[in-house]
Amino acid sequence: MITQPATRGADADLVRASWTQPEAFAELFDRYSAMLYRYVSKRLGPEPAEDLVGETFLVAFSRRRSYDLSYTDARPWLFGILTKLMSRHHRSEAARYRALLRAPADNHVDSPADRVASGVSAQAVRPELVGALAALPAKDRDVLLLVAWGDLSYVEVARALGIPVGTVRSRLNRGRRKVRAALGDTNPLLEEA
Repeated sequence: MITQPATRGADADLVRASWTQPEAFAELFDRYSAMLYRYVSKRLGPEPAEDLVGETFLVAFSRRRSYDLSYTDARPWLFGILTKLMSRHHRSEAARYRALLRAPADNHVDSPADRVASGVSAQAVRPELVGALAALPAKDRDVLLLVAWGDLSYVEVARALGIPVGTVRSRLNRGRRKVRAALGDTNPLLEEA
């Protein structure tokens, strides 16, 4: 049985507890699997998402004894594993972007907030945005999307990818610049309707 502090505590506590109580690791899956699934689905589509999320947790579980317990939040660690696993699918990601360019706009939204955000003018710039993402080098795209879709901070992205924070900043700046240029040097979310 999992002790109360492990289930309510920091991720590092769960990892530590899983050393002697492997079932404690399931709490990390419960906390983060949906978030990781959404991220993979946005990048590669729903088809490989379930397998990649499952593989991420298998890798994490097998490496749990090497986890640095000084980090209370396991999200960057999990996103790092996932990003490495996704790198094997770079052709799939490029194909997904090409398919998105050809496909009609998807009007499905997850929440009222998503409905408002998607209604602004994002549909109008979709082809340019998809093209810009496809044209980015994989390393820049990983950083940009970990920040934008993974909702990770610069420090968390640095930890996830095993790179310095300064490298995260430069890759993010370069990625944003290229995407902004592809959108005509405008941000459609900031323009008046």
